[in-house]
Amino acid sequence: MAKEGSSFAVEEWKIRRSLVNTDASWPDLAEAESRVLKIQTKLHQWATDDSNRRFDDLYNLVHDPSFLVVAWDRVRGNRGARSAGVDGVKPRAISASVELLAGLRTELKARTFQPMPVRERLIPKANGKLRMLGIATARDRVVQASLKLVVEPIFEAEFHSCSYGFRPNRRAQDAIAEIQFLTSRSYEWVLEADITACFDEISHSALMQRVRRRIGDKRVLALLQAFLKAGVLTEDGRNRETITGTPQGAILSPVLANVALSVLDEHFVKAWRAMGDFNQRSYRRRKGLATYRLVRYADDFVAVVAGTRADAVSLRDDVAQVLAPMGLRLSEEKTRVVHIDEGFDFLGWHIQRQQKRGTTKRYVYTYPSKKALLAVCVRVRTLTQRSQHLTLTTLLERINPLLRGWTNFFRHGVSKATFSYVDTFAWRRTVGWLRRKHHRRNWKWLRRRYLPGWRPTEGKATLFNPAKVAVSRYRYRADRIPNPWTSAMERTVV
Repeated sequence: MAKEGSSFAVEEWKIRRSLVNTDASWPDLAEAESRVLKIQTKLHQWATDDSNRRFDDLYNLVHDPSFLVVAWDRVRGNRGARSAGVDGVKPRAISASVELLAGLRTELKARTFQPMPVRERLIPKANGKLRMLGIATARDRVVQASLKLVVEPIFEAEFHSCSYGFRPNRRAQDAIAEIQFLTSRSYEWVLEADITACFDEISHSALMQRVRRRIGDKRVLALLQAFLKAGVLTEDGRNRETITGTPQGAILSPVLANVALSVLDEHFVKAWRAMGDFNQRSYRRRKGLATYRLVRYADDFVAVVAGTRADAVSLRDDVAQVLAPMGLRLSEEKTRVVHIDEGFDFLGWHIQRQQKRGTTKRYVYTYPSKKALLAVCVRVRTLTQRSQHLTLTTLLERINPLLRGWTNFFRHGVSKATFSYVDTFAWRRTVGWLRRKHHRRNWKWLRRRYLPGWRPTEGKATLFNPAKVAVSRYRYRADRIPNPWTSAMERTVV
């Protein structure tokens, strides 16, 4: 062990040494990405091998040219690059990126960098309420992205496998697969929960306390605190202080939210380990004691219970007590206890146990939820209601990515009939749009001009057919999901 620790110290010294004399030139993107991945892998390895280690010298990485170059590439390549912050500058409109990064590096090294307030944008939700989206300036986004590159590998080492949201190589399908796996094995009662205004109500003091368990560099902590306290410029032009929460839409917010919500993961993992091995858990069940597991995706989570409804109801109070120190509370209207035979919606899916047709056996099935189906139909209807000056090619270029992405998300479920319905709906809306656009033309002309093979087509663009998308069972990966840094370590060993 002493020899292994000594090798870590040598590697850490090499990384710190490589940060010297980097002002001479800015690396190209490929070189920067390679170097960042190497350093991230080492940080993740050190954090994994020593669960009590605190990192006291990270700030130099935040303003390292390689980290800033990779951060800028991710900010500029993001869809949000079309939106400007309070300074009115859109990332995609910035051409002098070297000057921007050099200025940020100078300010960060001198510790004179100060984040600006985020620009508030209110987004309507499905229930009629509004969600606040915080849009940071381009400069702040680059620094946040660089800071995320540094701290994410460290925190990822202590996150548990029951958490799937906003984590590398993890997706919603993994969470659904685990729920299906557990509910097919006696975990029949489900506590379906949602946290009220999670991103808005996280306690800054409680969050920073958890961050300090891993980050000891006071400069990094001060920078994180500055972003949390940056404030908000509301839509009516008023400045509002941010006493709690982290702006939804900020680059750092998903990582910080996972740090805060990991308190819930730790509670359930500790309880699960206390239940012992398989034989001990079976003994608990024979004695009438419940066992339970957590599956969380960001601030949405379910707790599946092998026991009674009373066990699931009591678990709700337990969860509320765990979240309270973080300043969080459960949503009364969205938190409920259901049986798997009733079914419930989670992450756009409807999960329910039903009897297989033609047999007496029952299985847990996953379907696209009615809410998800309604959402895609509303978006198709909206696109086909727009002004008639569009060409069919333009319309198809807007509808096809929507249909392709929606079916790709739901193709790992019992979705064939739903896909056929969506195809019929999209076809009828598109053909109706064509008939309104060419209202003086007869049906025979429309068929010859736009409907070869009865599929709306113009040039090389043809309406995407969801009914032809093959559905397949998603492979449950359990706790064997690698992250980019463990994969890099394995390649290095090989």
